[in-house]
Amino acid sequence: MTATESDLTAADVSWELDTLLPEGKSADDLLAEASERADGVSEYRGRVASLDSAGLATLMTELSDIGELVSRAGHYAMLRFSENTADPERGAAMMAMEETSTEISTKLIFVDLEWAAVDDAHAESVLADGALDFCRHHLENSRRNRPHLLSEAEETVLTEKSVSGSSAWVRLFDELTSAITVEIDGEELPLEAGLSQLQHPESEVRGKAAEAVTAGLAPGLRTRGFVYNTLLLDKSVDDRLRSFDSWISSRNLSNEASDESVSALVDSVVSRYDIPQRWYALKAKVLGVDRLKDYDRMASVADSESQVGWAEATGIVRDAYDSFSPELAGIVGRFIDEGWIDAPTRPGKRPGAFCAYATPSHHPYVMLNWTGRNRDVLTLAHELGHGVHGYLAREQGLFHQSTPLTLAETASVFGETVTNNRLLSMLDDPGERFALLAATLEDTIATVFRQVAMNRFEHSCHVARREEGEISVERFGDLWATSQEAMLGEAVEVTEGYRTWWSYIPHFIGTPGYVYAYAYGQLLALSVYARYEERGDEFVPSYLELLRLGGSRSPEELGAVVGCDLGDPGFWDAGLQIVEGQLKAAEDAAEAAGRL
Repeated sequence: MTATESDLTAADVSWELDTLLPEGKSADDLLAEASERADGVSEYRGRVASLDSAGLATLMTELSDIGELVSRAGHYAMLRFSENTADPERGAAMMAMEETSTEISTKLIFVDLEWAAVDDAHAESVLADGALDFCRHHLENSRRNRPHLLSEAEETVLTEKSVSGSSAWVRLFDELTSAITVEIDGEELPLEAGLSQLQHPESEVRGKAAEAVTAGLAPGLRTRGFVYNTLLLDKSVDDRLRSFDSWISSRNLSNEASDESVSALVDSVVSRYDIPQRWYALKAKVLGVDRLKDYDRMASVADSESQVGWAEATGIVRDAYDSFSPELAGIVGRFIDEGWIDAPTRPGKRPGAFCAYATPSHHPYVMLNWTGRNRDVLTLAHELGHGVHGYLAREQGLFHQSTPLTLAETASVFGETVTNNRLLSMLDDPGERFALLAATLEDTIATVFRQVAMNRFEHSCHVARREEGEISVERFGDLWATSQEAMLGEAVEVTEGYRTWWSYIPHFIGTPGYVYAYAYGQLLALSVYARYEERGDEFVPSYLELLRLGGSRSPEELGAVVGCDLGDPGFWDAGLQIVEGQLKAAEDAAEAAGRL
């Protein structure tokens, strides 16, 4: 392989995982120590309600240390498995880790239950002590779960059975989707590589890629449908036992959002489906067709499609982050230079991209499936946004490093926006400006409108499974097509093959209810970026403070740090107006470029 080929495929960009394990210790050693220390926590049984602030701080520090050990071992196993889900040894190691970590969790269930039962006055008095700053918000949130907690015996059974229940089904889905390949022009490619060709400027290439993806999804479709059915049923049982009002209520609770506020977000986005429909109608004119097909939606409008090498891409992203904050650029540089990223596509590698925070005493990791497309640059900027967020929030410790999902996308979308706008400022050619503005808008549409359309699909699946029983793959296809057609309108034809494309999306399987958080995060990030445009460099410190705070405060309090009022009923409408502004900019650019 030549140097140029290596750069285009990011073949040499791999992470270093051994640093997760202390020198001379294995993942099993860490779990053994965690298990022994969890046994020691039993001395607190029956005493949690009577602990003063100092005693509770001692207990929570011990739980943090145990969590640190489990997280290091767990991330080591999970990240190795992500590299190659077809490797039996890695799969067995991950399963062993999950079994042991579940055993440890069951030993500690009594702590949450006893804390939830503490008298309100005593809890308020204890939490007022500064000694509990490192876990106060976590403890306050734990008490919000009180109406949905079961007895210790019941909680123990559910926790222990989860390893052979929902967790096992999620792992099976991951293995099934990681093994999917597509055949294009006689070459067998990973699913991600096939999907990336949907961005190709030539219609024939896109159509061939779409047919190949549909064909690649077909062999295991019924199996994946059964997996989803099983998890839908499993969740309905959990929700019934825990007295949740709807399938989404448990996710909203963990996101620190009310059912009403989430409904307001979804309703606001659905009410503006005219934005994507208007864009796709315009794009059809640009591409010279009467109507787009579903596989045309992400087609590049650039005059030509060039590949981007790893060196060029990382240079662009470094420069973009540096234009906003040299501190953030320095952290981005560490990800790139110090083995914190795994980039190339490989057989058996988990599809997609993600950032894993790992543990506060360690750095996060980023996984990509690099195909050298222009949008891969933005994916890199996106995941590094997660990375710098997790890195800066490490000082909050184990209980507060991570935010609710509703804020988890803020830094990633912000980093992507900074990169987009940095690139835009460097372009003078009308055609290139239109291509970039179009890509920016399409990413926003995918994150806001497509994710809410997927939320509508997910909602219909959970409701149908509870009201109608097991769902056939044909019925899944109907529900998928209905949700997508509502968003796409008459501007896009949903083809027969596209009716099965729900079946490779991992969020429905592993994190039900997740997807609306993308829209939440995107609209919040656009609003945050608007504050930056208004205030300039003086805004940077408050943004960095937001990242450093992690999940130590409520979403409303965190939004206030950067001047966003998440309690304002009109907040989402204001964010959608920003998206409409992106659409208007793309329309003007198309005209300036002579594409209409």
